[in-house]
Amino acid sequence: MVARIRTVAFHGVEVIDVEAQVTFVPGLPAFHVVGLPDKAVAESRERVRGALAALGLALPPRHITVNLAPADVVKEGSHFDLPIALGLLAAMDVLPQDEIAGYLAVGELALDGSLTGVAGVLLAALAASGRDIGIICPLACGGEAAWAGEVEIVAAPTLLSIVNHFKGTQLLPPPEAKLAPPRGAGLDLKDVKGQESAKRALEIAAAGAHNLLMIGPPGSGKSMLAARLPGILPPLEPAEALELGMIQSVAGGLRGGALLRERPFRDPHHSASLPALVGGGIRPRPGEISLAHQGVLFLDELPEFHRAALEALRQPLETGRVSVARANGHVTYPARIQLVAAMNPCRCGWLSEPGRACGRAPRCAQEYQAKLSGPLLDRIDLTIDVPAVSPADLALPPPAEASADVAERVAAARARQTARYAKLPADRRVRTNAEADGELLDRIATPEEAGRTLMARAAERLRLSARGYHRVLRVARTLADLDGAATVARRHIAEALSYRRGFDAPG
Repeated sequence: MVARIRTVAFHGVEVIDVEAQVTFVPGLPAFHVVGLPDKAVAESRERVRGALAALGLALPPRHITVNLAPADVVKEGSHFDLPIALGLLAAMDVLPQDEIAGYLAVGELALDGSLTGVAGVLLAALAASGRDIGIICPLACGGEAAWAGEVEIVAAPTLLSIVNHFKGTQLLPPPEAKLAPPRGAGLDLKDVKGQESAKRALEIAAAGAHNLLMIGPPGSGKSMLAARLPGILPPLEPAEALELGMIQSVAGGLRGGALLRERPFRDPHHSASLPALVGGGIRPRPGEISLAHQGVLFLDELPEFHRAALEALRQPLETGRVSVARANGHVTYPARIQLVAAMNPCRCGWLSEPGRACGRAPRCAQEYQAKLSGPLLDRIDLTIDVPAVSPADLALPPPAEASADVAERVAAARARQTARYAKLPADRRVRTNAEADGELLDRIATPEEAGRTLMARAAERLRLSARGYHRVLRVARTLADLDGAATVARRHIAEALSYRRGFDAPG
């Protein structure tokens, strides 16, 4: 007899059905796991053996073969422990095979029989829901699995509790879906004195999910402003939270199985490698750009990042996804982010400060800025100067306007965008102005006559690329949304163009 139990393998955020097949055949005692297992799966033999011993059970002295089908898919991770153990228990007639056949199992076993949380339970639960079967998982992951909706969940603390549950001697209550606690009041824009123009640009970036680059000397408040951006962003919509949760689940980042409602804010150090930023590794994992999905990726000291890592951001910034190509296949992760970056104008940082710039100015600035390619800068919607704050500004009382006040205006602008794009078909789903393109952008952001004239003259004078032209229109549409205007006016085009200057950089 062959005992069978369902489980899954993960390929990025895609789920591959796997069947654990367990059989005992005559022969010398042995325990083999086949089906392209990696090291963690091969070592499951010892964890399963120890967990069964904790139940007072010993494997029969026969030749035991566990096949993870399909055999041509690499099996990675410790979540195969539980399906292997349940398959063995079914083959030993400890569990009824006809009952566990209606479940999908994932989980890691400890030697004492307890179940340890694993990555990917949310994806596995969604797969089980789509196949109209239940899921068996560790208790620590029950809250995560509950977000899959109408699916029967057996969330168990130990292997023994699963046995007792199916024998009817113990009832495991269904878990409840969990939300991560809010970060609290956090950082507030009231802490930033001066920099009113920078705060305005931050509000525009938040309202339309636009990319932002801040340039200024050390200590001018660039990092302070960026750190306060999450405080004015609207919370994640349920669909967005689920998308982010799937990425965090496969990356093992859902603490306690609780989903986030606040948008992520990722700020990797400038020494981050290309795989760390965009994803990859021997077992391709999500990078910072995917972990910031539906949120903010903040890159401080932008020119100090590796050139190859920065150039790898170009395609994800356009498409909203990142593809990691390896010899054994391609993995695609969502990466719809808002890029916020900060940099000094030159290596010493004091290019515009009389008497403080180094002796190589302005050549040092040209060399420093040349680390950023033109195509990358062309994807930045808003570029602003953040000058040094004067002692007089520091002596002023805190600003009257707090993050909550700005967040209200941002939420109102986002609500207008949601209403505008709600009627689009699912395959063309757009959530913010930063995602609008093509015919849709022409329809919603074509300015009035005076605005069209200004836009035509500016495009000729500034030599805007097609991408730059469209990004100006997107920012102008966001400015109109902040004003509550139905059409894009000349003043909106003028302000959007004021953020489209930046500096020349060879690319």
